[in-house]
Amino acid sequence: MSLGFRISGRIGKPVAEVFDAVVNPTKLSGYFTTIGGASAPLAAGTTVTWWKTVPVEVDEVTKDKRIVLRWDATDAEGKPAYKTRIEMNFEPLDDGGTFVTIAEEGWREGEVGLKKSYLNCEGWSQMLACMKAYLEYGINLRDGYYRSELRGEPANETNI
Repeated sequence: MSLGFRISGRIGKPVAEVFDAVVNPTKLSGYFTTIGGASAPLAAGTTVTWWKTVPVEVDEVTKDKRIVLRWDATDAEGKPAYKTRIEMNFEPLDDGGTFVTIAEEGWREGEVGLKKSYLNCEGWSQMLACMKAYLEYGINLRDGYYRSELRGEPANETNI
């Protein structure tokens, strides 16, 4: 059995706009990958780089519906050991908003996997809140959110 989590929330914008805010590197860099940006649009079969150092493998992109990504999970020594899987689903709501669900799974059981899954759950929760503020109000909540980012460094498990 592997460890995983699921978070979700409503964003008061149409599904096409919310979906584009994730696949479009300029928009993603406006609220999530703010330091270092995103290297390219998310397209199935590609690998993009977030924050100038994090490779993100794009497995699936179904326009306005679903994105599936993989990226490195690290072992106890901080070395990439295996990949976790991220699935984002975008559901149009009757009120014109979008319900976004983000799930990540694949950490190995044990203290290290549990800790790292909690850190990523925090990160995805923060990403969803930042996307809502950015799309609905034009506010970048990520700016100065983590101590590391105040120093101009992308947040990671060792510097937040």
